[in-house]
Amino acid sequence: MKKKIWSTFLLGISAISVFAQSGTNSPYSQYGLGVLSDQSASVSRGMNGLGIAYRQHNQVNPINPASYSAIDSLSFIFDVGVSGQITNFKEGGKQLNARNANFEYASAALRLARHLGMGFGVLPYTNVGYNYSTTEKIGKDNSTSYYSNTYKGSGGLHEVYLGLGWEPFKGFSLGVTGSYLWGSYQRSLENYSGDYSNRVSKYYSASVNNYKLNVGAQYVARLTKKDWLTLGVTYGLGHKIGGHPICQVVSRNSQTGVADTTSYPRGESIDLEIPTTIGAGLMLNHSGKLRIGADYQLQKWGGVEYPEYVSENGVTDYKLMSNCFSDRHKVTLGAEICPNESSTRRYFDRIRYRFGVSYATPYIKIINANGTFDGPKEFSASVGVGLPIMNVWNNRSILNISAQWVRQDSKMFITENTFRLTIGLTFNERWFDKWKVE
Repeated sequence: MKKKIWSTFLLGISAISVFAQSGTNSPYSQYGLGVLSDQSASVSRGMNGLGIAYRQHNQVNPINPASYSAIDSLSFIFDVGVSGQITNFKEGGKQLNARNANFEYASAALRLARHLGMGFGVLPYTNVGYNYSTTEKIGKDNSTSYYSNTYKGSGGLHEVYLGLGWEPFKGFSLGVTGSYLWGSYQRSLENYSGDYSNRVSKYYSASVNNYKLNVGAQYVARLTKKDWLTLGVTYGLGHKIGGHPICQVVSRNSQTGVADTTSYPRGESIDLEIPTTIGAGLMLNHSGKLRIGADYQLQKWGGVEYPEYVSENGVTDYKLMSNCFSDRHKVTLGAEICPNESSTRRYFDRIRYRFGVSYATPYIKIINANGTFDGPKEFSASVGVGLPIMNVWNNRSILNISAQWVRQDSKMFITENTFRLTIGLTFNERWFDKWKVE
């Protein structure tokens, strides 16, 4: 049994390590740590990421580790997901489409002992991926002189996590998740003059290997014989994660063939940082047929410092700066409907129907033309289904399919509309039965 568990865990890690790639083409990923990833499993993605108060005996919910205490005693649950998306970029009357496919996550959960469950897996944390250029004329006359900037970036952060959920007394559960956070990013900005004689390039990079810690709690209150209300809270520790970000400025002269490279920071090394995260949610469960809930999450990016290339009084440096980000607020509403999950005669009664909507404020700050800060607000909605897999070997596994629309909208910058399809397969195996005859 231990071999099966660890083999599944290592398989998930290997799959992410081999297939993980940038899941975005967004120019907004050039700021901060990149575009924040959806860290929910397939069941929550149908509800647009709802999950702080979600508690099910046959689904993996890494959003709140307290939910692991609800896992069936005879089950080992393994959930793996892939996604594909099409994004439409629109700015100044021009449009462009881009496609991405990504191996999203692998997660698992099982019961260790009475009232004690465990979850583990691999999840994305951020994504960096963009490649675009701009060209502008120099001067106000009709001169053909111009300069162009080419922006490129790739990479992102992932986490391998291990969590425990414990129910010390009926209705109340506690959970904790420890993660190993790793990954890197590479960004570049190349500037060309009109005759290409002078070329200035800036290269930014960082490599992270650190920890991440989250705790959570859930309380289930019985309202009537058929109604339960679950309250959930989560807390993620904010701290420095190292990375030792560096900036290299390379000046080249094509006529002389001379290249000059300057590396920053010039003094002590600097560190990246992740924010403190606080979440709260509630979910109403009516007879196991209807679950409807709401989540609120606050990521305190406003207090996080970030390195920037700056010039002050004729002196240039790459150093930590404050006021680079804004606190991110996200509100999610969602629901799941299942007419009768225990039905043995009518297949359609066992299908789970899900939907959800969200609104999130931006965490990145971009200086617009009038000198004020702006950033992309996020609107999103999703629908999903959970299709039971029924055959002679297994009638407990579920194929989860969700479709999501995400709009990143900023009045002064590019508008993004992303249509994403996620397919998740939840294997639910009876690994712990004791056979009377062998």
